Amino acid sequence: MSPKRLAAMLKKLRGDMKQDALAKRAKVSRGYLAALEAGHKKNPSLAVLQRLAKALGVPVTELLE
Repeated sequence: MSPKRLAAMLKKLRGDMKQDALAKRAKVSRGYLAALEAGHKKNPSLAVLQRLAKALGVPVTELLE
């Protein structure tokens, strides 16, 4: 998955939720989440993807579509 596709999916799934709120739920820094959503971070770990998916209430596979 390209960083841009992951960025678009995160933004879509986050919807109206603020970056700060999602970052806190997923236990990542807001800066890291912002970099992911901007497509600047490549290859987030499986653990990060799992925490983001859980915080968004979706399976990890949905993040990777």
